Amino acid sequence: MKKLTKSIYMIAALFLFTACENFLDITPQGQVKRDDLLSTNQGVEDAMYGVYAQMRSRSLYGAELSYSALDVMAQYFESYGNKKVEALLKYDYNYSSVESLFEGTWISMYKNISNVNSVLSCDLVKNATAYPAKIYRGEALGMRAFMHFDLLRIFTEQITLNPEATGIPYATEFSLNTPAFSTAAKVYDNILVDLLKAEELLADEGQYEGERAFMTMRQIHFNVHAVRATLARVYLTMGDYDNALKYANKVIAEGGRTLLKYNEIKGDVEGILSRKECIFGIQSSTDFYSNVYSDLWLSTSFYSLNPRPDYDAVYTAGGEEDYRVAAYYETQAVGSVRFVKLIDRYKVNGDEYNRPADVIQGINMIRLPEMYYIASECLMNKNLLKEAVEMLNKARASRGVTEMDVNTTTASMLADAINNERYKELVGEGQTFFNMKRHNMPITTIEGATLSASNNIYVIPIPDVEYEYRN
Repeated sequence: MKKLTKSIYMIAALFLFTACENFLDITPQGQVKRDDLLSTNQGVEDAMYGVYAQMRSRSLYGAELSYSALDVMAQYFESYGNKKVEALLKYDYNYSSVESLFEGTWISMYKNISNVNSVLSCDLVKNATAYPAKIYRGEALGMRAFMHFDLLRIFTEQITLNPEATGIPYATEFSLNTPAFSTAAKVYDNILVDLLKAEELLADEGQYEGERAFMTMRQIHFNVHAVRATLARVYLTMGDYDNALKYANKVIAEGGRTLLKYNEIKGDVEGILSRKECIFGIQSSTDFYSNVYSDLWLSTSFYSLNPRPDYDAVYTAGGEEDYRVAAYYETQAVGSVRFVKLIDRYKVNGDEYNRPADVIQGINMIRLPEMYYIASECLMNKNLLKEAVEMLNKARASRGVTEMDVNTTTASMLADAINNERYKELVGEGQTFFNMKRHNMPITTIEGATLSASNNIYVIPIPDVEYEYRN
């Protein structure tokens, strides 16, 4: 059936704000409404809250780009009899429901990028260099780069393997015009331009903390530390170890976050933003809890996601205790094992009134341990092996895992350890598939088969809907 779309931007032209879902449309009247809304600080702030709200939709970080599709593809979960999950486990991107899944991700992400561009194009924010508008501009530029980066990691080749890789459209306007495709290299350039400008604009945000409601709870905003953490991710993906290390170290030293102690892991992210480690997260909604509850807590045939059968062996392969096993997995009375890392215990137990007042219900998007993994890998690639081992040991110790010997650990041993720590730590957060892709890893499936690395696995086809009406 013909899709009722002209391309991503024909769909993306509706601005979906919280509590004002139909505020904009593609008519002159809609444009007037948009201009009125974005003429005040409060209106722009409401618009930015709408951008963050859209990120928690199921097709984005409310499921598919966190614990669901991407983590199924990382071989964390299975679902007996669920044809879509079986197709994802086999990287069958032509299966109809998988095609629909990634079409939804493509459309939803570009729609939200359009929302960001609407903020960036309004007179109050455009070219802003003074507070508070420069904060709005910095957050919006950072979010535009963040969303394009994830699209790039999903739908294009790994840039270090093919510097000439084709890319995606980098959308910078709120417009009905379809943005042109750019090479992957050009998209990376655009991402860096936006992130570096965002860092400049947000560099002194701390001095304004608490001045407006918008300047509180900065974890749920794309704050300067989130910008720097994303720069660390981007530079690492590009193979620029100097700059990736620079920004990972900045977050570790200046981000105001600290690693947990191993006895603090259990419950740390169960439906809430980590109080010590969350650099950036999205304030969640009832829908996210419902998604997690039905997908991960319940054990429903042909639907729920079940942890891989050897999940415990992943954590005990070195013969050591790892406190994440008990924190992330639980055997229910019926004998089924559930992945509980993201489960909101207060809601499950009907005990929300006893939820501590200092926690934020939400989805953790970037946490501090990842910065230690990035820093360790960069140091290793710069032939600073002792320092690299010491960096990883800090993260391992916080999880109750025995530290590696700085004198006997080889580069190969360390590389394996970094990837293993990532696999154990980042389950449920949508980052592992990207790490596997970056290293062009062969994949051992849940069923024990070995799949050679290829673009057939690591590059999801751009949805047909994008091309239907292009000239």
